[in-house]
Amino acid sequence: MRTSTRMIAGASLIIAPAVQALSTFFWDGHRQGLTTGVLIVIATVCWITGIVAVFRLIEPRVPRYAAIGLPAAIYGCVGGVSFAVQGMNEELFHVSHAEAVQLLNEHPPAAFFGFWIAGLFFPVSLFVLGLVLALIRAVPVATGLLISAGAIAFPISRIPREVAFAHLADLILLISFASLGVLLATGRMGLLSRDRPATPAPDLNRTQPGSV
Repeated sequence: MRTSTRMIAGASLIIAPAVQALSTFFWDGHRQGLTTGVLIVIATVCWITGIVAVFRLIEPRVPRYAAIGLPAAIYGCVGGVSFAVQGMNEELFHVSHAEAVQLLNEHPPAAFFGFWIAGLFFPVSLFVLGLVLALIRAVPVATGLLISAGAIAFPISRIPREVAFAHLADLILLISFASLGVLLATGRMGLLSRDRPATPAPDLNRTQPGSV
């Protein structure tokens, strides 16, 4: 992977949870609103950029997981945009979050595929990704487990819309993915060394200067 790609992807993994954490400060009670929604859309672009790069790197080690996990992760990210747009519409049309959910549930297929399942895929995919990264030693075990811990905390904080717990979940994701982003950007992920060309062995048959 080119250095420029690594650096952009690594920076994206830092920016994504940072912008997402910032968005929580603009919650309006139990409603996300316009500002939060826009920030989540921006964060999602960064999430996808960074996550795709990570899956590209681990694919040689875990090809079957990468083939399944990447589409699932992207689907989860798109689900986040669905909730962001919902929050924006709640403020635009002066509808409470509870009313919006009630209206959405009147359309079960759309609610199921566009929100509930898509939204679930985001934390589940991050949880599994953290475990896989730790298992194959692509990152320190602590970093992988922290990613998984943040993935667990994320839906627990978002479903009841508890702001204090949401800030804690955001902090866990920020610390864990900032660590991953730095490792990726600086070429220190455990898998990156495998991508570098090996140092050529000296040719012992070549006549050295001064030899007979």
